[in-house]
Amino acid sequence: MYTLLSSASFDSAHFLKGYNGKCSNIHGHRWKVEITVASNQLEKEGQTRGMVVDFGTLKEDINAIVDELDHCLIIETGSLKEKTLEALDDEGFKVVCMDFRPTAENFAKYFYEEMEERGYNVLLSKVFETPKNCAGYSKGADDE
Repeated sequence: MYTLLSSASFDSAHFLKGYNGKCSNIHGHRWKVEITVASNQLEKEGQTRGMVVDFGTLKEDINAIVDELDHCLIIETGSLKEKTLEALDDEGFKVVCMDFRPTAENFAKYFYEEMEERGYNVLLSKVFETPKNCAGYSKGADDE
């Protein structure tokens, strides 16, 4: 099996509603995303002959997802009062609402699924919350 790994990073803030500790407060990270794609065979024709996929295309697709999350506040839908969201919007702040708690684990699954939707055979998605702490997601036998 052939594998390719490409990475991208973004800066954003988040908080964990209902968490008993520091992460219940708004704080920021320099998130790093690593996507590993796999194939049993290489392309046989054209410009990508001898490749799994063009690294430029892979990187472009990862960056498209990452760019939507760069320099914003990422929140779980329903975790802030409507008045708070309105005030943030009035101030011109970019807030991205997710249907999940914004943890590294959930982001790992999110990036996996987003890249899968773009047609990649994703082997593993890893999201680093700090340089020393990361979460990964890959499909197991129960997920298929």
